[in-house]
Amino acid sequence: MVKVLVVDDSPMVLEMVSAHLKQHGMEVTEANNGAEAVEKLKAFTPDLVVTDVVMPQMNGYELCRWIKNNASTKDVPVIMCTTKSEEFDKYWGMKQGADAYLTKPYHPPELIKTIKQLLSQVK
Repeated sequence: MVKVLVVDDSPMVLEMVSAHLKQHGMEVTEANNGAEAVEKLKAFTPDLVVTDVVMPQMNGYELCRWIKNNASTKDVPVIMCTTKSEEFDKYWGMKQGADAYLTKPYHPPELIKTIKQLLSQVK
């Protein structure tokens, strides 16, 4: 079973994304911000991370940098899923090591397709 860590400070978004991924047979772990995600990542390594960008304590860019600079998580694909939709935001997200960048509101099948593409490249 594919293990996904979903990181978002909005309880509603967290619940919606998690429910959507569970419907597609994925095991989901949730975190409310980047700092909480780091603590969870120290305990387990997911197959993929879906993160918001704008969050308190540690934003998605910082989280992505941490994931890509950490030996045990550097190969974990990161999808940024955020309302920050300017070209510069996308550029900066990819520069931090994101493997994909989706803007909210996203089309649910697009997220699943992106996850499957990224996981097929990893294995």
